[in-house]
Amino acid sequence: MSNTNTTRLGNTDIVNIAKQRFEKQQRSKLPSIIVNLPSSGVIYPEKHPLASGQVEMRYMTAYDEDILTNISYLREGVVFEKLLESLVITDVDINEIADVDREALILNARISSYGAEYPVSVTNTDTGENIKTVVDLKKLQIKPFNLLPDSNGEFEYKTSNATIKFTYAVSQEKSNTISEFLASYIREVNGNRSKEAIAEFIRYEFLAKDSKEFRKYLIENAPGIDYNYEFEDGYGGVFTAQFQFGSDFFWI
Repeated sequence: MSNTNTTRLGNTDIVNIAKQRFEKQQRSKLPSIIVNLPSSGVIYPEKHPLASGQVEMRYMTAYDEDILTNISYLREGVVFEKLLESLVITDVDINEIADVDREALILNARISSYGAEYPVSVTNTDTGENIKTVVDLKKLQIKPFNLLPDSNGEFEYKTSNATIKFTYAVSQEKSNTISEFLASYIREVNGNRSKEAIAEFIRYEFLAKDSKEFRKYLIENAPGIDYNYEFEDGYGGVFTAQFQFGSDFFWI
């Protein structure tokens, strides 16, 4: 004799699967774009779906705008994650997309949905004058990335007392301390890949001067988008400065 609860659960699963398939079919009809990742995919293992250096994502719809205004997502700080889960077509876990590449996907989602013009307020680095203007997001360039990875998408770095293997395929959201920051990047120390050994190295052996140099190396060589932009100063001259995205990034 069949169990009623089991039967109901099975029916519910079938309905959910059918809904998911229908939704996937409907979304597949929407136009999509191919986004080139700042990392070129080299920070991922050779067989990883992101190793191609490209991600396919579809255009936003009005339904996706609901994600941007979802109070629960805003409160939990997961709006962009939920948006990418909805937009990315490439078969990949969103949590596996490194921060350096996630920025490019979010940027392209904004451009394809609301256009490339974005109003900003910047300070003239020469005069100190604050200027309100508009930037063309399409003009942003990907920073050169010249480090050579191994087959795991990892890179080697040597300190005064250790050989480190690290990755850029990380998320820095939970890195509240320097130790956590280092642990999120380091994958191997002197051939040992255990988290315990890495934690002990950071706590007892990673000298402060070596740690500082390593962090500097990570930042200077990291793949990503170059936010340096050339602005007109209003007097016939130009200056270069960086700008920041505000809470209105996805609105016009």
